[in-house]
Parts: sequence; C-alpha cells; structure tokens
Amino acid sequence: MADEMAQVDAVIHRRLASEVVLINQISNYIVSAGGKRIRPLLVLLFARALGFQGHERFEMAATVEFIHTATLLHDDVVDESDLRRGRKTANAIFGNAASVLVGDFLYSRSFQMMVSVNRMRVLDVLAEATNVIAEGEVLQLLNMHDPDITLDAYLRVIRYKTAKLFEASARLGAVLAGVNESSEESCAAYGRCLGTAFQLVDDLLDYEGATAQLGKNVGDDLREGKPTMPLLLAMQAGTEDQRQIIRHAIEHGEVERLDEIVEIVRSTGAIEATRRAAQDEARKAQDHISSLPPSQFKEALLYLCVQAVERNS
Repeated sequence: MADEMAQVDAVIHRRLASEVVLINQISNYIVSAGGKRIRPLLVLLFARALGFQGHERFEMAATVEFIHTATLLHDDVVDESDLRRGRKTANAIFGNAASVLVGDFLYSRSFQMMVSVNRMRVLDVLAEATNVIAEGEVLQLLNMHDPDITLDAYLRVIRYKTAKLFEASARLGAVLAGVNESSEESCAAYGRCLGTAFQLVDDLLDYEGATAQLGKNVGDDLREGKPTMPLLLAMQAGTEDQRQIIRHAIEHGEVERLDEIVEIVRSTGAIEATRRAAQDEARKAQDHISSLPPSQFKEALLYLCVQAVERNS
C-alpha cells in the first residue's frame, strides 16, 4: 500500500497549508512525526477490498488522520504529556494554547474535507465519530484517579475514545464502495474490535517496554491516574498489600514506586491476561470480515489483526 499511502500524504500536506505560519509549524511538526497511520490505511484497504478505486478514498483517509491528529494535540494538553513517538509533544514546544487552537483548526479542516466528497453518509459517519470521541475523552477524565472503576467502564472509554475512529475508518471504505448495510456493519465491527485490541496492547506496553521502544514515558498512564486493564487485573489478582500499593498510586498519580508496581503487574499475570483480551478482540475482528471476497487487501486486513497484538511499540 506504499503508493496509495504516498497519495494520502500528498493530500495531507496540501490540506495542511494555511496562511497562518504557526498553524503550518505545529501541523507539520506533529504530522511529520509519522506514526503507524493505521486509520487512513483502513479506509484504503476496505475501499479496495470492496472494489472502490475512486480518488475520494485518499481524501477520506487524510480526513481521518486529521481527526486523529487533532485528538492527539488535545490529549497531550489534557494529559500534560511532554513526549510522544519519541519526540517532544507540540504543547511542550509551542505551548498549550497554540496546541489546542491548531487542534481546532485540524478538526474544522477535516469537516471541509468531508463536505468535498459530497456524500451525506460520509458526514453522518464522521460527525458521529467525532462526537463519540469527545464523549470518550470526558469519560476518561471522570475515571481519572478512580481505582474502583469496573473493567466494563474502562472498555467503554476505549470503545469511545480509540476504537470509534478505527470503526469510522473501516466504515468509510465500505460507504465509498456503496455496499449494503449489513456489509457496512461488518466492516465497522472489524474496526471497532481492531481498535479495542490496539488500545489494550498500548496499555499493557506501559508495563512491558522501555521509553525508547514505546516513544513515550513508561509509567505515563499511572502518572496521569489512568486505571488501565493491567492495573485493574493486578488489583483483582494481587494480595491486599499489592492492591493498596496500586490503589494509592492511581488515586495520587504517583510513580515513586513504579518499579514495584511494574513487578506486581507482571507477577500477577495481568500483562498476559490483557494480551489475551486483545487477542480475543483481534480474532473477532478477523471473523467480522470472513465474508469479504478473497484479495490481497483482505489478507492485509487479516494480518493487521496479528500485527496489532504482537507489536512491542
């Protein structure tokens, strides 16, 4: 898909252009950081797997990347993060106010791009997705520093905040191809499950990898008071003393005992249990596209499910 992704990059750089210098600086800084670009890739793969080759697929792939980039800009301000993908965050360099406002620019530019394809269904899908993502951000904020949230509540945040844009990206490929409602829903379900698996692995990597591998500070989730699945499972399986150590860390967002907490998460089997949950979601994603016609694009979608849960960064 390298040639197709190159066309998406061309659209991204053309659409980023602004007469305001600071917007260009920040937009180009965060987009040039790269990343996995899975969301635009999903748009392209589903469009091609379903027989659509129109140029609109590049515009829509760039649109979902803009929405994703906007959420990153806002996320880093809310989380007070200073490192992403191994580089300083935009807010660490340019300040919070500029990052928030450029995030707003990217959101509004993405809506201009949605309109350009002149399809009401595209607007419907992405307007709903951006709204649900915002709800997920607020839900996560409410869950901060709360060690008593349930796994269901945690998974709801993932489905709103992360998996929703995966779902929308997959659905867009189906919408562009003009498939029936049942096929569209199957594609969307694939995206939802893949996005859930992807985030579960992200959360376990915080306790498995080093900063250089992950491109973020190990222990960031704990520092922000985020009760992720590895921590929740470790509290369920650990001793009373271990539970209290993790509870205190979540409640106060402290990482002074990070090494000890990492050891608790590992020794209680929480990492393996989280990865199994991610593998279950990945298998469900593969099942959802079993009826797609055979093609190299379908094979790539199946492989993405494997890659999502086996990665170490």
